[in-house]
Amino acid sequence: MVHGKKETHILFGEIDLQILSKVQAQYPGVCITNEVVEPSAEQIAKYKELVAKTSNLKNIKFAWHKETSSEYQSRILEKKELQKWDFIHMIQMLYYVKDVPATLKFFHSLLGTSAKMLIILVSGSSGWAKLWEKYGSRLPRDDLCLYITSSDLTQMLDNLGLRYECYDLLSTMDISDCFIDGNENGDLLWDFLTETYNFNATAPPDLKAEIAKDLQEPEFSAKKEGKVLFNNSLSFIVIEA
Repeated sequence: MVHGKKETHILFGEIDLQILSKVQAQYPGVCITNEVVEPSAEQIAKYKELVAKTSNLKNIKFAWHKETSSEYQSRILEKKELQKWDFIHMIQMLYYVKDVPATLKFFHSLLGTSAKMLIILVSGSSGWAKLWEKYGSRLPRDDLCLYITSSDLTQMLDNLGLRYECYDLLSTMDISDCFIDGNENGDLLWDFLTETYNFNATAPPDLKAEIAKDLQEPEFSAKKEGKVLFNNSLSFIVIEA
């Protein structure tokens, strides 16, 4: 984004009014276009409701598109009218993209002069990375979900010749309930960690035992005050136009 501009264009996937408020504070009086690409009608409805309850949005024009990033790409290319954006963010969404390098290349082509693209996903040093690397092939993964970390992403960005900076945010998640038999929250955590519905009841006992043991090892989690804290660290990658 450039000082002195009369209008700023922002393309969002996952909606974040806090980011918009920061942009407003940085560029007071500038008209902002917030275009949303989101395949979930429920998420769009929730965001519209939040917008309706939020004040100080008079300089922001919202547009919602119920579609995936690939559907958005096809529609834009068909129109042959490439809108340039000052800021694009993709927060925890690249796991659901079939062709990540092509998606990166396309959205990078939409960045205007001095624009930025922000991508947030799990860190290559997180427990997720270790879990997926060791057990990904043994879990019944949905075809729509990719095991991708910041290490994979930065390699793709290097191959594309794109300039970027990467920052890690250390984070943990309490998974202690996973190790309490019959704990309902623990069952949900197992589903979340393995991306498998009803994992606790359906997984082969030997697989669950292996994962349960590893989840308590230092490379996956830290133990503090009787709790097992899974390494849930995220990476923030800022890509230059």
